[in-house]
Amino acid sequence: MRDSLVAAAFQLFLERGYEQTTVDEIVALAGVGRRSFFRYFPSKEDVVFPDHERCLAEMNDFLGDSSGEGGEGEGGADDPVARVCDAARVVLRMYAENPTFSVQRYRLTKKVPGLRTYELSVVWRYERALAEYLRGRFASRRDGTLRADVIAAAVVAAHNNGLRSWLRSDGQSDATAEVDHALAHVQQVFGSDPDPAPDPVGPVQRPTGKSAKRAADDDVVVVISRRGAPMWRVVQEVETALGRDPE
Repeated sequence: MRDSLVAAAFQLFLERGYEQTTVDEIVALAGVGRRSFFRYFPSKEDVVFPDHERCLAEMNDFLGDSSGEGGEGEGGADDPVARVCDAARVVLRMYAENPTFSVQRYRLTKKVPGLRTYELSVVWRYERALAEYLRGRFASRRDGTLRADVIAAAVVAAHNNGLRSWLRSDGQSDATAEVDHALAHVQQVFGSDPDPAPDPVGPVQRPTGKSAKRAADDDVVVVISRRGAPMWRVVQEVETALGRDPE
């Protein structure tokens, strides 16, 4: 019944348009009642993304498997960056299971602003699941939460880049190759220090003497100046920011 509702919905979406199709028309074509529709889908938007709840559960199960088995990449439980990249491939498999449906949904979502907004909320749930896993792995690091959130966002962005390349080809290109290429970039950038050691206990040691001078010389200074200000004024503001006396 669930599959029948999805098939009926997309048939009508393609024939009449998403906004012009009602739930009553979907259930009439599927030959079921309204209660049956809402038993499976809380809203009309949900019928466009029927497999994401299952996929999110599979991703969480994958991340919760401490054995590190089951991924398609090289990551195991000891490599958190590779692990979340493999978790993203769970989502890819969901799309690749039915290329025709995935391409139809991609085209539909591009046309309907409300569906794009809904899709963003779904993507955010995937990103949150990845970030929560990474936060646990980087908990001993002072910037662990920041690192986890940045890597999770990068994994989602890379996955979506590869996925959309495949969808734009109407499912004709190699989905796995597209996503693997994008995720390899994430691992190259973030994977060199997959499980950093905790920060040393005790106060942070500030550089002194020549080391302090070198650190100060490496500081980046940003100066905001009024548009149209004369060049001598801009130079003066830069020198003041650098702690130098204007000549």
